[in-house]
Amino acid sequence: MTQEFLTTFFGWMAVLNIAVLLFTTLMVLLLQDWIADIHGRMFRMERPDVKRAYFRYLADYKILTLVFCIVPWLALTLM
Repeated sequence: MTQEFLTTFFGWMAVLNIAVLLFTTLMVLLLQDWIADIHGRMFRMERPDVKRAYFRYLADYKILTLVFCIVPWLALTLM
């Protein structure tokens, strides 16, 4: 694998993960009450706990995207 291939790979992986993160964030913000009720019933959780779980999920996904997609792409780009 060449450096150019890896740079392109990590770049597109970062774009796709950021798109998923943005889509998920928008859905949680726009459909917050409706989806929190569904997930609360599915997992027998109270609404504040479900919202806390959403926040944790989004935070973890953002950190993982940064560490495993954006940082490698940036390092390869700067090389």
